[in-house]
Amino acid sequence: MPDLHTLVPGSQVSPPAPARLTPARLRELDREHVWHPYGPMPGRQEPLVVASASGVRLKLAELTCGQSELVDGMSSWWSAVHGYNHPVLNAAARDQLDRMSHVMFGGLTHEPAVRLAARLVEITPEPLRHVFLADSGSVSVEVAVKMCLQYWRSVGRPAKQRLMTWRGGYHGDTWQPMSVCDPEGGMHDLWSGVLPRQVFADLPPAGFDAEPDPAYLAHLRDTIALHADRLAAVIVEPVVQGAGGMRFHSPAYLRALREACDAHDVLLVFDEIATGFGRTGRLFAADHAAVAPDVMCVGKALTGGYLTMAATLCTARVADGIARGDVPVLAHGPTFMGNPLAAAVACASIDLLLGQDWEHEVSRIGTGLRDGLAEARSLPGVADVRVLGAIGVVQLDHEVDMAAATRAAVREGVWLRPFRDLVYTMPPYITDDQDVARICRAVCAAAREG
Repeated sequence: MPDLHTLVPGSQVSPPAPARLTPARLRELDREHVWHPYGPMPGRQEPLVVASASGVRLKLAELTCGQSELVDGMSSWWSAVHGYNHPVLNAAARDQLDRMSHVMFGGLTHEPAVRLAARLVEITPEPLRHVFLADSGSVSVEVAVKMCLQYWRSVGRPAKQRLMTWRGGYHGDTWQPMSVCDPEGGMHDLWSGVLPRQVFADLPPAGFDAEPDPAYLAHLRDTIALHADRLAAVIVEPVVQGAGGMRFHSPAYLRALREACDAHDVLLVFDEIATGFGRTGRLFAADHAAVAPDVMCVGKALTGGYLTMAATLCTARVADGIARGDVPVLAHGPTFMGNPLAAAVACASIDLLLGQDWEHEVSRIGTGLRDGLAEARSLPGVADVRVLGAIGVVQLDHEVDMAAATRAAVREGVWLRPFRDLVYTMPPYITDDQDVARICRAVCAAAREG
């Protein structure tokens, strides 16, 4: 038997390929061992087995509800904006894989990470200048919170240690992000009383195009003023609240937050993990308001859905403040920080996005969603239908039956992932008009049967 440690590129010796498992065996092992997100162990619903993916289609390992493949209406939880198996991203991954897949980031650096950081600074709002590369969106929020708390400790104001947000938000599943998710009826209300206690403003009034409510603007200003001495930062999802309810709000509220934070010496954090890279019709949702945060989190679409990576950007003020402290370093260092493979694909994904008329594509998809989801307004049990950028949402007046709604969508040849009272879609930007129409039919079918 060959010594695998002596194998070099070009060697003719390779380990044997593992035997392929049947779909039935995969499901059996999955149920026995795999804990899926937001599900019990063992699972109560059988996941579909995906054999491969290309373009906007997921090829199934076996026929399901008469379908052998599904149009992906979710962009793999909003990340695969270029679709699957994209030749440009594949080439970037292969090229980097031949160079190095990973090297520690402590004391070392490399071109993909440096290029990515510089590119992010170039395309995000001024004055964001510094980039901390993280493993996931939730971790990037953890880093953002740590930056803000350490900033105030470093400049001699350690009492500023609470966070403020508004209700209806979602920022991730790790500890500090959970503390700024909606504490009532949200995903993490189980941990109420255990998580750090934060300051919550009321839910922002709905409607991207709605006139801003003067009373709510005053409420935001008053809440920040009341707690300013203890507030380290305000953190919100700009324009679109994602997993907390897929709600849209006026950009005017972001401007009000910026003004109030400046007036009361509070840092402002924008969580653009779901909204970044064009999803709302602007490159970043902050652009709708023409304001810049002190700290910004990005992720999901950063690598085009290929590999896990996120980033936390901050201003020179934040970085310099931390550097002046008794502990002048940000004590955070994920093992896979700055992973070269992910960074190379992220650079290619950004270049691919900005090298095309992405605004036209997002607008085209938005038009298709408005046209195709119009019929949902007349369906029984539908409370609201809304579209912004390449996001389409049908809100029910009851909790969705996820199993029934999913089956209905699959019968239409589409993959959707409804939750709470929502059936929604965020298609890849390469989805053509015919497939957008198909997604809309599936959303309507899911809303009708869910």
